[in-house]
Amino acid sequence: MDQKWLEEQKEQISLALAQQGIRLVVPVRTRVGKGSVPEKERTLASFIDHTLLKPTASKLQIEKLCQEARQYGFASVCVNPVHVAAAARLLQGSDVKVCTVIGFPLGANTTLTKVLEARDAAAAGAHEVDMVLNIGSLMEGDYAQVYSDIKAVRDAVPGLVLKVILETGYLSKEQIVKGCILTKMAGADFVKTSTGFGPGGATVEDVQLMRTVVGEDFGVKASGGIRDYAAAAAMLEAGANRIGASAGVAIVEELRGETGH
Repeated sequence: MDQKWLEEQKEQISLALAQQGIRLVVPVRTRVGKGSVPEKERTLASFIDHTLLKPTASKLQIEKLCQEARQYGFASVCVNPVHVAAAARLLQGSDVKVCTVIGFPLGANTTLTKVLEARDAAAAGAHEVDMVLNIGSLMEGDYAQVYSDIKAVRDAVPGLVLKVILETGYLSKEQIVKGCILTKMAGADFVKTSTGFGPGGATVEDVQLMRTVVGEDFGVKASGGIRDYAAAAAMLEAGANRIGASAGVAIVEELRGETGH
């Protein structure tokens, strides 16, 4: 990517925000840099958010999800907000985090709704929240709305890891770039590719682009359609340092078979 062009995009967005009376104050954070392909299945598991976001998910399925997360050492379980309290209880005492989704899957909720949803999730025991940005506003160039939406959630849950879902399947490459810039400006911790409910999932090309834009000291989560070890490894090679997958067990077991465990 042309670095001069990228800097011009940042300047244009900063100017657009300033014209709306938004003064940028980006928090200084310590972030984990890009990942590398792990050699052992336990290490691989630590990059995966073990995910169950189906509307039909039952209490028994959430219990199984949490049991698997403990067993394999996944980074987190990612569940719908209604299951956060149960997951927090089931994972108490473990290193597995509880992640939930905000404004999911459309991103078209009001900012107030997203803020209240995030605060409720934090109160229920969530450690991480994956919010869907306002996709329509990004596509029409309303950068103030996109920024303010993310920043409000950031300010509402300052102690939680905040990942921002771009839903890249709807976006042009330029829109992905601008979504990444706005996410970082608003003080989030990760950009994320997809909800898994949109028109497309994670691609190597998009992950590489996102990593280039946000730099080495920021999170990139690849999510959507990652069902085997080859796909997960490709995303990590491309620059992801977190993988969202409902097939986490299968991915780790595939590596386990290959490494002779």
